Amino acid sequence: MPLRRLWTTAVTALIAVAGLLLVPVQPAGAATTTSTVAAAPNFKAPYPCGQKWTYSHHSAEVRRALDFVRADGGTTNGTPVLASAAGTAYRYYQANGAGNYISIEHGGGWRTYYFHLSAYSVADGAHVEQGQQIGTTGSTGNSSGPHIHYEQLYDGVGQDIRINGVALAYPGSYNQYFLTSDNGCGGAGVPFMTWGSGVRVRSDAYLSAPVVTTLAGPTSVRVLCQKQGDTVNAEGYTNNWWSKLRDQNGFISNIYIDNPAAQLPGVPLC
Repeated sequence: MPLRRLWTTAVTALIAVAGLLLVPVQPAGAATTTSTVAAAPNFKAPYPCGQKWTYSHHSAEVRRALDFVRADGGTTNGTPVLASAAGTAYRYYQANGAGNYISIEHGGGWRTYYFHLSAYSVADGAHVEQGQQIGTTGSTGNSSGPHIHYEQLYDGVGQDIRINGVALAYPGSYNQYFLTSDNGCGGAGVPFMTWGSGVRVRSDAYLSAPVVTTLAGPTSVRVLCQKQGDTVNAEGYTNNWWSKLRDQNGFISNIYIDNPAAQLPGVPLC
């Protein structure tokens, strides 16, 4: 082989090797992260539809947990805790740690955890649907006060928490970030008739909340849930219970629901 051709071949080979060395190498964890997110259930907030909670994280929580407390004027203690996604629920107790807690196995390596419950609402090993009540918020175990300690794990490793596919922040204290739940909002609701005219439907169970629509007269409504809010005095009645209407996407005082009970029968708490 002529010397010039031999030299050219050697240079070409060196360039090819250099090109291989310069190809970007994908980080080892990148593919895992992408597939992990893709495989995750569409988790929803672990508390009822329409409620606004604030959340925080502290460094001692090694599994990327977030702690949630109510920020809408409601009482954290005793509020229903809901399944973030469907799965099989298991009950546990840890006196010096999580207290009463539930783990839900969702399949595909995913689990969620709900700590410090005041009570369980499902049997051990029961199948639960997304939005189903699994317990009530409390402060059992090693806890500074009522809250939901919530975790999402993949193959036993804590993950950054995502709700509706969106990653949440990890603030060091409460009242920096807030999350309003849409968990359990899609039910058919319980049918009732309203009475009265010009009844204002508000965005929340407070007289200061914005009006979203007005009921001109008696009409059929679907009530998704009810909660306590501002006390209303009207038409000779006093009541602090409010109903969330499915089709109007807002709240009215239970005074205007055509039922004699202050707290409506057969309607879950928000």
